[in-house]
Amino acid sequence: MEIRRGEIVCLLGGNASGKSTTMKTVIGSVRPAKGAVWYEGQEITNWNTSRRVAAGIAIVPEARRIFPRLTVLENLMMGAFIRNDKAEIDDDLARVMDMFPRLKERRAQKGGTMSGGEQQMLAMARALMSRPRFLCMDEPSMGLAPVLVEQQFETIEQLNETGITIFVVEQNARMALAIANRGYVLQSGRVVLAGTAGSLLEKPQMQRAYLGI
Repeated sequence: MEIRRGEIVCLLGGNASGKSTTMKTVIGSVRPAKGAVWYEGQEITNWNTSRRVAAGIAIVPEARRIFPRLTVLENLMMGAFIRNDKAEIDDDLARVMDMFPRLKERRAQKGGTMSGGEQQMLAMARALMSRPRFLCMDEPSMGLAPVLVEQQFETIEQLNETGITIFVVEQNARMALAIANRGYVLQSGRVVLAGTAGSLLEKPQMQRAYLGI
């Protein structure tokens, strides 16, 4: 698989197809049995996760995985844990608060008491606090109402327009392909389809298996 600078690339597939394992391999929480991970011209297969985050990779994990007992503000500061540029951290904090006004309103609220949509906002904002150049998103639509799913994908497009390269693992094939430049489809750990978003939408195999056509 290849993800080019500035793209949105989606990875599609059913349950247990290997999507989340692929994402975890990119972020460094799973080591591949064979093959390699390359990032910005360097092989990073043996780098630990913190080194990858410092190099500009961040993740919005499946099921959000915020820190439920920490406040919104404390969750956001955890996203900047590896940074020591206080003035720029303050600037980024103001920027994500402007991007997600609900978080600004609830900065003192415990993360675990927020709705699913609010927690998803918090997970995205926390990832942005590390100043990523490459953002991995694992099932961003999971558990969200349809109107919130649309808002989520609009936000992903807006982040991409700021220059962040985005890799989305998703089961909602129609929504993911609507915003992606290119996509890959996994079945049992193997890539079975690949191409531009438009070409994938037109493939009969894709239409039957994932689009309900």
